[in-house]
Formats: sequence, C-alpha cells, structure tokens
Amino acid sequence: MSPLQTIPADHPQVTARRIGVLVANLGTPDGTDYWSMRRYLSEFLSDKRVIDLPSWKWQPILQGIILTKRPFTSGANYKTIWNNEANESPLMTITKQQVAALQARAQDLWGDRVMVDFCMRYGNPSTEVVVDRMVKAGCDKILFLPLYPQYAGATSATANDQFFRALMQQTWQPAARTTAPYFDRPDYIDALANSVERALGGATPRKLVASYHGMPKRYLTQGDPYHCQCQKTSRLLAERLGWGPEVIDTTFQSVFGREEWLQPYTVKHVAELARQGITDIAVISPAFSADCIETLEEIQGEIREAFVHAGGKNFTYIPCLNAEPDHINVLTTIIQENLGGWI
Repeated sequence: MSPLQTIPADHPQVTARRIGVLVANLGTPDGTDYWSMRRYLSEFLSDKRVIDLPSWKWQPILQGIILTKRPFTSGANYKTIWNNEANESPLMTITKQQVAALQARAQDLWGDRVMVDFCMRYGNPSTEVVVDRMVKAGCDKILFLPLYPQYAGATSATANDQFFRALMQQTWQPAARTTAPYFDRPDYIDALANSVERALGGATPRKLVASYHGMPKRYLTQGDPYHCQCQKTSRLLAERLGWGPEVIDTTFQSVFGREEWLQPYTVKHVAELARQGITDIAVISPAFSADCIETLEEIQGEIREAFVHAGGKNFTYIPCLNAEPDHINVLTTIIQENLGGWI
C-alpha cells in the first residue's frame, strides 16, 4: 500500500512530488501605454539592488519627475520593437521560446518528474506567482536559474532575492538551489563563438565590440565581480575564435543617472572608432540571454546612429543567443548538473 493510500479522508490533498526548474529574466512591461510603463519602471527603479539611494531621497524624485516623463519616452521606444501579433515585448516572446525548448528537453530526459516554468523579476509573470504555482503542482524542490551569464548584484542577486522572498510565502517550503553564473563555461563560449561565425561568415572584423549592460563604477569598488566576469568572457571569446585580444573591445551601455559608470561607454566608443577610421564593426551583447529593448532599440538605434553619424559605414549587430539550439544545450546542461542528487 502506498503512503498516499494511508492518508485519512479528511487530510488535505497531497500532490505527487515533482522537481521544479524556474528560469528567470529581467522583465517587461505588459504594454507600451503610459500606465503599463509606469508600473514596470516604478518596480524596476525602486529595487535597492538597482538604485541604492536612500528611499527618502530617491522615491520623491522617482515618483515625481522621472515617472511623470519617462513612461512616455520608454513606451515610444518599446513601440518600435513591440511584437504586435502577440501583443508582448520581444523579451517575452523569446523567453517563451526558450522555456518551450527547455520543457521539451526536460520531458525527453525526465518525463513528468520535472516541471519547467519561467518568471520575471519585474512585471509578469511574477516570481511569487510562479513559485506558488510550482508548489501547488507538487514541486518540493526548485532549481532557480537566472538567465544572466555574468553575476551582478543588480541582476542575478536581485532575482535570487525575489525567489527567496517568494519562498517565504509558502507554508510547505520547497528545498531550493540557485545556479552559478556561467560566463566562462566552455559550452557558453562556444555558443557565443558560433553566433559570431554565423553572423560574419567566418570573417574576422576590424573590431568586434562586446557591449555589456552597464553599472555604476562604485559597485565594482564595493566588490561586485560583474566587470571582471565581462572582461573574462570577452577574452575567452577572442581565444575561442582564434583572434588577438585587440580585435574585441569590451564596452558598457545603458548608462543612467549622473554618477560614473563602468567605461568605456558603448555609444561613445563606437563613435570614436569611426573617427579613427574604423568604419566597419560588429557588435555583440554577451550579457543578454535574449534580445530586448537594450539590444533591439538601444544598440540598433542610438548606438548604431552614433557610429554612422561619426563616419561609420558598416554596422553589424550579432543577435543574442535567444532560443538557438546550442544555447538551449548550454542551459540544459546547467540544469542537469544542478539537479545532481535530486534526480
């Protein structure tokens, strides 16, 4: 007789046990309208991991000047890339594709014993909602996988924070694991190199600009390893491609506020390359697991325009790894490794 058959009739229903794999990304507004953008930006920019100013100082500025104007400009930018057919952002579309591929791999490997789902740190579906869904589906163990190759407090750490806050809401709290950053894994570097070779047809560009999301320089001095991990990713990519270190330049984009951020800034650097006579460049974004507003609008809009305006001619953007099979292979292997002892 199984244990479930011995449960008294008045006992709460017990669901068959499963393992959950929860994939997390940054997030996306629900729409491009003012209020959707305002809700999203308010949640994002209120995160102390993102903006670490005291609330008494920051919130009046955020809720006043910034959130009065910025939803209009951000909404206009999102409209240029919005997936109108699905009525969602490209990040949402691509994340769904990634998770569908991972669900298929999990089904092949483990059948119904593993449940794969996704959440967003900001916006929907929220971490709390998806964790609750997994627990109700019988997940007594959850592996949490933030889709950030390089660790940063403002990305990986805040995603983990939100995951653990969600666990605090559960009466029967599942066992939990989080994955390590994968910025230097050989299979990840291979996947990046393959994407470069596909985009460039095997040719070596005069310059490949590896543009990573920026962060205040102060965070580096406080011990955040992000800058070092970005530099290592670029170095390993150059070595894997058989290029000298001078071919790849590591830069940082999406600067916000007045304080100094990690440099060089991508938008200024590409313009300087053009002024130096380097008029043919390629740009890749190794910190992003999926194309999003920062790559589809910022890189292919503002950054491309800065390069062309300064005299540049040929600007090639290399897409993120998205749902490419070799990217799914990397993520599947990470999941397999981290489920060791659980399945």
